[in-house]
Amino acid sequence: MNTPIIDVRSLSRSFGTLVAVQDVSFQVHRGSIFGLLGPNGSGKSTIIRMLLGILPPSKGDASVLGLNVRSDAEQIKPRVGYMSQQFSLYGDLSVQENLDFYGRIYGLDRERLAERREDVLSLTGLKDRLPQLADTLSGGWKQRLALACSLIHEPEVLFLDEPTAGIDPVARRHLWDLLFELSGRGVTLFVTTHYMDEAERCTEVGYIYQSHLLVLGKPHQLKQLPEVNPAGTQRYEIRLPSPARHLAALRRLPEVHDATLFGETIHLLMDQSHSPRQILSQLELPPSAETRKISPSLEDVFVTLTSNAEKQSIEPGAPPSVPDADLATKDSTPPPSLTSSPALAAPPALTSSPTLAAPPPPAATAAAPPATSRAAKPFSRVRSGVVPNAASPAKPHRNSWTGLWAVLLKELVHIRRQPTTLFFMLVIPAMQTIIFGYAIDTQIEHIPTVMFNMDGRQISRELTAAFENTRRFRIDAQVRDEESFQRALSSGRAKVGIRIPPNYADQLLRGEQTKLQVLIDGSDSQVATTAQSTAQLLGMNLSIQMARAKGDALQLAPARNASGQGVLPIEVRTRMLYNPDLDSSHFFVPGLVGIILQLVTLFLTSFAVVRERELGTLEQLFVTPVGRKGLLLGKLLPYALVGFLSFLIVLVVMIYVFHVNIRGSITLLLVLSMLFMVCSLALGLLVSTIAKTQLEAFQFAFVIMLPSVLLSGFVFPRSEMPLPIYLITFTIPVTYYIEILRGVVLRGADFVDLMPWVLGLTICGVVVLTLSVARFQKRISG
Repeated sequence: MNTPIIDVRSLSRSFGTLVAVQDVSFQVHRGSIFGLLGPNGSGKSTIIRMLLGILPPSKGDASVLGLNVRSDAEQIKPRVGYMSQQFSLYGDLSVQENLDFYGRIYGLDRERLAERREDVLSLTGLKDRLPQLADTLSGGWKQRLALACSLIHEPEVLFLDEPTAGIDPVARRHLWDLLFELSGRGVTLFVTTHYMDEAERCTEVGYIYQSHLLVLGKPHQLKQLPEVNPAGTQRYEIRLPSPARHLAALRRLPEVHDATLFGETIHLLMDQSHSPRQILSQLELPPSAETRKISPSLEDVFVTLTSNAEKQSIEPGAPPSVPDADLATKDSTPPPSLTSSPALAAPPALTSSPTLAAPPPPAATAAAPPATSRAAKPFSRVRSGVVPNAASPAKPHRNSWTGLWAVLLKELVHIRRQPTTLFFMLVIPAMQTIIFGYAIDTQIEHIPTVMFNMDGRQISRELTAAFENTRRFRIDAQVRDEESFQRALSSGRAKVGIRIPPNYADQLLRGEQTKLQVLIDGSDSQVATTAQSTAQLLGMNLSIQMARAKGDALQLAPARNASGQGVLPIEVRTRMLYNPDLDSSHFFVPGLVGIILQLVTLFLTSFAVVRERELGTLEQLFVTPVGRKGLLLGKLLPYALVGFLSFLIVLVVMIYVFHVNIRGSITLLLVLSMLFMVCSLALGLLVSTIAKTQLEAFQFAFVIMLPSVLLSGFVFPRSEMPLPIYLITFTIPVTYYIEILRGVVLRGADFVDLMPWVLGLTICGVVVLTLSVARFQKRISG
């Protein structure tokens, strides 16, 4: 028994409420050319994608080369070739580069690749065009290149989705000559087309219309169907001058069942009881017109079956009838018109269709309202070349405002049907308003502060409370040793460190001046300035209060310095750490490094993947045996390299232009930057799995970049944000990276200091990468 190469069993595919393919069954045997015909949108490409394993069926099942398309898709791909309807190779690669790329994808070594390249070049005639870029090839040569790439690995089955669409007749003929040669070599061909003349070249033909398979069989068998050759009828070809002028009249004759224009001839299906001469005489046509008997074409087959289904009003999805000669027909509800082959059809206005109503009889025309008849007269005279009279309505006045309403309505419809654009236009402004008006507060309060109280008595505790009561400082920790004090500052957990000396209370009681040290992280100049001025003002106020109280009681100077001069009791000595000059560039430039690195990797990655999806090259890759990990790493690593070079360039600018030196370990900075880059690349990949177009990718990337700039601490301190938004900032990866950058660059922080930020960035990276990889599938999303 001859086992079929392709076996399709009740295959169906739905996209929501749209049924693209319904209950289709057929078989294809080795070495045959199977033609699946049907107009655009009938389900041909959907069937091919299901057979290739990149689109899962909704119902039914199918096998290719004995392998199930659901469970064995990755085993099918190395053994088949695919030539998509749209040219989906890389236009910026040369002919040889495209061939070499697909040869490597299929795992050919150097010697085998060179051998196969020579074979396919010889077959397709592309030897003289090896250095030419694919984008510069004409349509026919592009199809040859696509065929060569699909044959580079010697597939057993070749799927061609409308391979001759959009190319000239000569290129079509040459391409079919190549297909015949491949078939002669034993390659099984599965071809989709909507050209009827191409169907004649297939060994078996299936006709699909509106997701239903109407008929299946060999071309000569289909032409013998009784539905196509009704009893008591005969087909004739009549050649006469200006045939289009007589077509409508022929269709009105009761003995004529069908009349179709074919170039300069008319094909008639008429009763055998009448002869063509009788028909010509009824229409007063010259009897010298040539007439001959003809056999039905495949177009006649498909038109007849579709028309019969319409007349019988058969429900879509009814089980097919199986006539003799292994012909399986299946009824459906066809669309109102059937497009014939461009190679055979007459101009659109003259093409016959089974559902085009015949012109009304003369009586019906005469019974039309007078207004209709009068309205038709000027039109007739215009077509005859006669200028309409003065009573004809004048043409509407045209000016620069013409078409405004039509364009306006069209754009509104576009906007309504683009959810991402509506989100970008309506939600993002609201988000910006909330961030700027509510979340961002330029008034600095609650600065994280570490307290090192070496005195510990009541007076020193009152000083701690005084600092906290200013609302400018928030005592997050009270440490007991110098190492913990310095670690809190270098790690960035505290922006201010207050050191109270051990003899603070004793000096005040003895009337001596005590020195209070306030260490301020100057990497954020805005926070540092606020902390400095508040600490000095607090020291002044406390000193005045003490001086007034003591002076009133003893009428003496409240405190004296070592030389005996009267001074304020408390001297607050502030010292700026890391950025003593409070240069704003030391604050912004390290953060800018993180923002730029995310911007480059996020946009490049998301745009690159979405662009390939738009061009169709990604679908072409899906049908190859390239692994998902190989595809992902191959796509992401080049952009990781570009992003890393961008990072180095920005670092050089930071050091030599803005004079921001790196205090910490450069190795640590590079390693943690690579960790952040992985997270940014994963974000770009995630965007590419959501966005369908480059415009959508830009919008989603902008949505990610907006909070990254405003909520990450790059510009505005996070400590001043309301608690709900402050918590949201921990979900933004660049938040952790900016803290790492400022810690290493400005404070010289080591890995222990940065541990909380490294841990947060790692968690973000793992979550985003896992989600991106899970969403990125080697199949087309339904």
